[in-house]
Amino acid sequence: MKYLKSITIFSVLVCLTISVAAQDKKALTFDDILKWNRITEKTIANDGSLVAYKLEPWKGDPVLKLVENDGSTVFTKTGGTDIRITEDSRYVLSRIKPLEDTIRELKLQGKKKEDMPEDQLLILNVKSGEQEIIDNLKSFKVPEKWSGWAAYQTEPEEENDNTGEDEDKKKASSENGYPLHIKNLPGETVQFPYVTDYLFAEDKEVIAFVSTGDEEDFKAGVYQYDLAAEDLTPVMEGDAKYKQLNISDDGSLMAFVSDSTTTKEEKDFALYAWNGEGNASELVNNNNKALPEDWEISEHGDLRFSKSKERLFFGTAPELPEKDTTKPEDEIPVLDVWHWDEPVLQSRQLNNRERNLKKSYLAVYHLDQDKMVQLQEEDFTGIKLIDEGDADKALAWSYLPYAVRRMWEGYPYHNDFYLVDMETGEAEMFKKDCRATPDVSTKGKYVYWYNALDTTWVTYNIASGEEFIVTEPENVQVANELNDIPNPPRPYGMPGWLEDDEALLVYDRFDIWKVDPEKREEPVKLTENGRETKTQYRLIDYRTEDEKKEGLDESETYHLHGHNEQTREDAYYELKLKRPGEPKQLIGGEYKLNEPVKAKDKNIYVYTQETFQQFPDLQITKNFRKSEQISNANPQQEEFKWGTIELYDWTSADGRKLEGLLVKPEDFDPNKKYPLIVNFYEKSSQGLYSHRTPEAHRSTVDYHYYNSNDYIIFNPDIYYKTGYPGEDAFNCVMTGITQLISEGFIDEDHIAAQGHSWGGYQVAYLATRTNMFAAIESGAPVVNMFSAYGGIRESSGLNRAFQYEHTQSRIGKSIWEAPLRYLENSPLFWADKINTPMLIMHNEDDGAVPFSQGIEFFVAMRRLRKPSWLLNYNEADHWPTKIRDKYDFQVRMSQFFDHFLKEKPMPEWMKKGIPAVEKGRNMGY
Repeated sequence: MKYLKSITIFSVLVCLTISVAAQDKKALTFDDILKWNRITEKTIANDGSLVAYKLEPWKGDPVLKLVENDGSTVFTKTGGTDIRITEDSRYVLSRIKPLEDTIRELKLQGKKKEDMPEDQLLILNVKSGEQEIIDNLKSFKVPEKWSGWAAYQTEPEEENDNTGEDEDKKKASSENGYPLHIKNLPGETVQFPYVTDYLFAEDKEVIAFVSTGDEEDFKAGVYQYDLAAEDLTPVMEGDAKYKQLNISDDGSLMAFVSDSTTTKEEKDFALYAWNGEGNASELVNNNNKALPEDWEISEHGDLRFSKSKERLFFGTAPELPEKDTTKPEDEIPVLDVWHWDEPVLQSRQLNNRERNLKKSYLAVYHLDQDKMVQLQEEDFTGIKLIDEGDADKALAWSYLPYAVRRMWEGYPYHNDFYLVDMETGEAEMFKKDCRATPDVSTKGKYVYWYNALDTTWVTYNIASGEEFIVTEPENVQVANELNDIPNPPRPYGMPGWLEDDEALLVYDRFDIWKVDPEKREEPVKLTENGRETKTQYRLIDYRTEDEKKEGLDESETYHLHGHNEQTREDAYYELKLKRPGEPKQLIGGEYKLNEPVKAKDKNIYVYTQETFQQFPDLQITKNFRKSEQISNANPQQEEFKWGTIELYDWTSADGRKLEGLLVKPEDFDPNKKYPLIVNFYEKSSQGLYSHRTPEAHRSTVDYHYYNSNDYIIFNPDIYYKTGYPGEDAFNCVMTGITQLISEGFIDEDHIAAQGHSWGGYQVAYLATRTNMFAAIESGAPVVNMFSAYGGIRESSGLNRAFQYEHTQSRIGKSIWEAPLRYLENSPLFWADKINTPMLIMHNEDDGAVPFSQGIEFFVAMRRLRKPSWLLNYNEADHWPTKIRDKYDFQVRMSQFFDHFLKEKPMPEWMKKGIPAVEKGRNMGY
């Protein structure tokens, strides 16, 4: 008994100590949150000796940090961003932004944009610590595969003095170009004037650039500069427009398009190439007979050499009709003509107009045969080179014959597949009306695709013309097993092909499978225990883009990322692909692990691990057994109340076992009554160990802010069946809330709900079905599925019908097939049942959900005399993205919830609004 009494006294003392410690901590404010850091850039030196990363607060100046692999900080620079470490690991280069306070002060003084300080370039010698600062930076580049050099452009200092002298002198600009400085990092710098484009060769110490000339002794043209030999070679000289500059990996070839017409309205581009000798030669001009009739060489194409350098790929395009210059602009009608049978909806065309004005179609010039071949026609909506452009064929596909049905069908799109002959340009269809987008294997032996209708992976042997169904649901279930939308399930994906296209690797829900591309052997499961342990294994690919062209080496040992669906724990594993079996765990536990980064030349890795409490600071390791933390992004976190998160389970109204996340305050007292905010979007419980960095969010509540201020957050998973998404949310959410209330620590009179977009719709629906909520914030909700169904997603130009019939809205039928489903699921038609105060945030330029939906909701609430407020951020899309607007939204939402859930005084903006004449003058907080 004495022992038990001692334990009891000790427990009480511990609880009191924890309680006092919690009381000493502060509650988060949104001003605190704006100072919270994220790690928004990280890079590791090739030799693993150095890690560079950027700390960036939500508001304030970024900070560049350089850390040695033992964790010691060797350099810090405020304003550092866009970090590069040279190939030999000896130098760090970074753009340095002007300090935010400096810019703010200049703005308050009424300074114009051109009077603001420019960026700087930092060049740091890692070993000596010497640093060089270059002012007035415009751009900079560092070679990826060789070292010792860098190139950068600056705004000339004499052009910033605004003295008005030499007004006729040529000025540096994006059109005229800027000075290019090519720096030998340990030594001297060479400069060239008025450069508009520049790039390094990938494998040789050579740089190519375009200059508009200095009107004195340096002529306009295209040049190559050999860095080691300090030798400048004119490739082509003359006043002209030079675009799409490209250089082969070894620097031996260059290509570009050039137009020597003298007016902006005219254009007549030709394709040029240079082989290292003499001047560049014209290969193709607009009179070439291989060009389709009324087509021209495009200035917007993408020049590239094939791997063998025997082919040069470029872009062509149909000529646009000329403008009618016989009429002034104000006499020409401004209209859009919508045609019922055009393949692509007019709104989609308008949305893509600027992109399509620059669209080009793939053509090839055979350098070894001196001939051009047009490969891509207007009817092809996609084309892809095979074996880096050296194969006999190219892969093309087209959805145009089926384009109209994309309005209501959505993904996956119907396509016809073609192989295009490189020598003749002739296209042969080998697959008709397949709901898939094709791809090519690493070495180009196979075309492959995922067939969503029968959930199989399929290959096509290009040489033999044979097609193989290489996975079937009976042996490998490659499709999403939890698919709950009325549409074919998506695949789990694939990590890649083995070398020489010997096999492809595919994922099921948990495991990795090796699949024979011609089904000569049955698929082999490489990770034996994934499904049994509910662990999802995914391959971590450290390879560079060049290395990926060779395929995965079966003899190598690879790292895997593992996520356990039951415990939500993460781990890293290793597995040799040649030896199927149980992956060997390296590190794992009750946390989330993110994708690691590997030093190119050493087995040194940088990764992060996080929990709800633990920020994902950088860790460095050689073997994933012993790690060193090398960043401390937010040491101030220990000053604030920080809640806990747990899995919470209950049973839905229709008998399904459900899980969700429950977030409690740090000093949670089960005998106390807490206000509750319910926040959800589809399913979130697999993110149990996600840190959720404090943020003035664009569209949701910040969990840390609210639990630091004594709210409990409940995030339930929602499960759906087709036809009644509102009812499904009600069945999942309300039963969870009811169970929480029964546990005694929820104040049932002070419960709120919050959601945005799809979540905004669902909380609006809940308001029509229950009076349990004291307040609801509904962001960008669809409240009238009838009017939304026929509308347009402004951000894409797509008709919204597919969303209701086949994707997230889950109605499953058209408005003509099931009008009652649209009626029953639309909150607008039941708004008279709402008795909950509503805060609606919907912005007039919303490109995802029509602003009219928010207006319909607010106007209905206003007419029915229901308490409601509408926030419309004028410079926002589907949600506010500017810090000032996100901050404002979070302040107003917290005031809204504090009033109705904590009975705090109503702020002015809620009490009487903000008159339009006071806009921008009175915040009404």
